[in-house]
Amino acid sequence: MSDQIESLKPEEVSNGERPLSLPSELPILPLRDTVLFPNSFMPLAVARESSVRLIDDAIANGKLIAVFTQRDAAMEEPGQDDLYAVGTATHIHKMFKLPDGSLRLIVQGLARLTLDKVVSTQPYLRARVTPATEDTNEADRLEIDALARNINTNFQQVVSLSPLLSEDLQTLAVNISEPGRLADFIASSLSTISTAVKQEVLETLDIRARMDSLNRILIKELEVLELGSKIQSQVQSEVGKNQREYFLREQMKAIQKELGEGDDQTKEIEELTEKIEAAGMPEQVKKEALRELDRLSKMPIAAAEYTVSRTYLDWLVALPWNKRTDDVIDLVVTKNVLDADHSGLEKVKDRILEYLAVRKLNPDIKGPILCFVGPPGVGKTSLARSIAQSLGRKLVRVSLGGMRDEAEIRGHRRTYIGALPGQVVQGLRRAESKNPVFILDEIDKLGSDFRGDPSSALLEVLDPEQNNTFRDHYLDVPFDLSEVLFITTANILDPIPAPLRDRMEVLEIAGYTEEEKLKIAIDHLVDKQVKNHGLTSVYIRFTPAALRQVIRGYTREAGVRNLEREIGALCRKVARRRAENNETPIEITPDIVVEMLGAPRFLDEEMEERTKDPGVAIGLAWTPVGGEVLFIEASRMAGSGSLTLTGQLGDVMKESARAALSWLRAHAKEYNIDPDFFKSAEMHVHVPSGAIPKDGPSAGVTMAAAMASELTGRPVRGDMAMTGELTLSGRVLPVGGIKEKVLAARRAGVRQVIVPKPNAKNINEDLTPELRKDLTVHLVSTIDEVLALALQPVASDVRPAKKTTRSVGQVAAPRA
Repeated sequence: MSDQIESLKPEEVSNGERPLSLPSELPILPLRDTVLFPNSFMPLAVARESSVRLIDDAIANGKLIAVFTQRDAAMEEPGQDDLYAVGTATHIHKMFKLPDGSLRLIVQGLARLTLDKVVSTQPYLRARVTPATEDTNEADRLEIDALARNINTNFQQVVSLSPLLSEDLQTLAVNISEPGRLADFIASSLSTISTAVKQEVLETLDIRARMDSLNRILIKELEVLELGSKIQSQVQSEVGKNQREYFLREQMKAIQKELGEGDDQTKEIEELTEKIEAAGMPEQVKKEALRELDRLSKMPIAAAEYTVSRTYLDWLVALPWNKRTDDVIDLVVTKNVLDADHSGLEKVKDRILEYLAVRKLNPDIKGPILCFVGPPGVGKTSLARSIAQSLGRKLVRVSLGGMRDEAEIRGHRRTYIGALPGQVVQGLRRAESKNPVFILDEIDKLGSDFRGDPSSALLEVLDPEQNNTFRDHYLDVPFDLSEVLFITTANILDPIPAPLRDRMEVLEIAGYTEEEKLKIAIDHLVDKQVKNHGLTSVYIRFTPAALRQVIRGYTREAGVRNLEREIGALCRKVARRRAENNETPIEITPDIVVEMLGAPRFLDEEMEERTKDPGVAIGLAWTPVGGEVLFIEASRMAGSGSLTLTGQLGDVMKESARAALSWLRAHAKEYNIDPDFFKSAEMHVHVPSGAIPKDGPSAGVTMAAAMASELTGRPVRGDMAMTGELTLSGRVLPVGGIKEKVLAARRAGVRQVIVPKPNAKNINEDLTPELRKDLTVHLVSTIDEVLALALQPVASDVRPAKKTTRSVGQVAAPRA
């Protein structure tokens, strides 16, 4: 390598005492990201072909060049406009040739130069240059000396704080007496300031201004270094503290190990750490769990807070953050499961199948919030179980009946003793799945008191747009409920707050028909009760006729719970018989039913018997437990023209009675009624079952029929029931609960029903062909049509003066 190193001797180098003689033109060496100051040495790397050529020529012609810093370091072939205007005359001291053709130089800055004009660009830049004379004003000498002292002091502090600067620089700076050279030396030594700042110092020819600028730079640099030193000290202190705690903790573990203590806690911490890592928590939740675990690791195992923290972590790791069951979406299988478990309920089944069809096409769709509304015993909860079974999902059921505390939904905050998450989170933990079918039973039985309103807490749970970040008070971290299929059940909608009802898709489930009850009994109830009572199908057999006798004579309900109880009563009778060593198989027939259960409680003949006299009409009512048959009785007596209403009637029902009487008085002549009958008589309307409150407008036509029957002496037909709201003009307005009312009529043996004409859509949509079999539905628009259908003719009857000509619609086949 010795032949690659050429030592060069400087010829005329300024010593600071006499002026340097410089040519008017010099080759220009552009510098990237560095500034060379006068009287300083610097290593340079030369790789550009033009620059290598320049150095070769300069060595052969006096070793003197000019260096100027590029404005843009990325520029490969800079011109005059790409270079700063002030540079440095430079002497080449040493040159090293490298194998790749590049050069390494050691150069010395001699004096400042001003770039006047580039005279040549090939093979490298040459330019006219002028020495830049420093400006020194004797009047500023005192200020310059003061600045020099400040600069020296600040520089000493910067060197002592900066790990990048050698301590030798402190000695060199102290021995420089000339202010301009001191400023150049310090500026060239500071490696942390930018190229632009260094160039600004180089271009400042006024000594006082240069010293002032450098002093500001040093003060700023000193502030940065002091702040960095403070931060470093804090970090080291924290690290030292952590290391000390670590060593102390390790020593404590060693001592506890020798004493046989502390092993359980260490194992618990390690076990919880593994569970947290394996739980699949979202990052935010995992961060909170690890923070709580760190607190737990620092607590004594005997501390009261230890159990609270440990229980909290157990809940976090036990939740199904990423566990879910795969949906089994087979519409045929699902339909078969639903049909096997439940008779009827076609609308509800269709809605479930529609949901599955959409989910099959779009697996990411948010599940609906379904609300099954219907009387007790119609299969709302069991239908939800069948849905879970058909989907292959886990099932969770929470009963909301009587719940009054909002914390039952959202959980209690951990500050309370014995705090636990709410029922929603508890249910998900039991299910061990993120997407179960979640049944919220009896949502209409929620209450509220000073502890809060649970129905308001359910607003977030049952909102698909919000429940993906449900935050339980106990957990205090978000949990995604958007994959849960929530199904709520209720007997009536009225108690449910409107905002909560708005979040649910309501599916009404009416009562079962006699045929559906019979099928349910044969397919499910009989086998269940026979097994529950320790019997077998070999020993006891129910005939369909016997079951039909139980349905008609011993139960009148929308659901099948009483039917199941009566079947159970028959099984108990047979079980006692067998327990008395009577092994003879028995077939349950209608006669055996009467023998075991006693005389039937409900008789079809009751309708004919109660309506054979004038003044009694059969109405239809809706109740939370299904439809009911309602008898309305009217009686005329001598009096002062008043209307008496009894039977615990509500205000709406009383107003319906007054409207009916007013219409009859207005149309008395048309029905051969004395127009002045009300002056010397009074009317009493009574609705039996006086212990039960009654209200609603749908008994208007029935009250009118009962009063018309009493006043005309024409009995109301015993095989006909009616419903509808009556106006003063005689129009019949639509009412609700049509299916429930029709089912009640069928249960009571009534086969003709009068319904408002606007309710025709309910008849067509809600009543199946099987339900309409042997049932005649008359659609009416006015009370004239009702009376024409309901009042029986008598031998002495005179036809009304105004005969109705309105059509009467019949739905389904006529009675056989």
